Amino acid sequence: MTIALCPGSFDPFTLGHRFVVERAAARFDEVIVTVVVNPNKQGMFTVDERIDLIAATCSDLPNVRVDRWRGLLVDYMRNEGVTTMIKGLRSSTDFEYEVPMAQMNRELADVETLFMWADPRYTHVSSSLVKEVAKLGGDVEPFLPPVVYRAVMAKVNGEMSV
Repeated sequence: MTIALCPGSFDPFTLGHRFVVERAAARFDEVIVTVVVNPNKQGMFTVDERIDLIAATCSDLPNVRVDRWRGLLVDYMRNEGVTTMIKGLRSSTDFEYEVPMAQMNRELADVETLFMWADPRYTHVSSSLVKEVAKLGGDVEPFLPPVVYRAVMAKVNGEMSV
């Protein structure tokens, strides 16, 4: 059985993220979308909220599950028997950032990182930019799955705790 890990903070989970997960799900028996916990970052959504939003967004992909991890991803991967990590790339800047981590992961735990190019419709979209635009009153609906869009708008409008 082939298993791949798609890690990220996913705050919030965008259509660009969904695109990468969907492509990975078509190529692996199982895909684990892992919300990486960074205690130094205050997100728009709690980790539990992110997990719920990703699970709802990917509910049509039966071989995708969502989990969380704090610490080195290679430790999580060892625990789960995963040897392949999937990383989405929007530009050469993402590639430059990701390559040293991929090389370190290979050295630490013989983890192979596969890069998937983003859907061109979403190469300009990042979770940080989506949050900023939403907070300033811009329309972010075209960049988010419907359930995530509703949750983002609820946060922006003060209907959910931040």
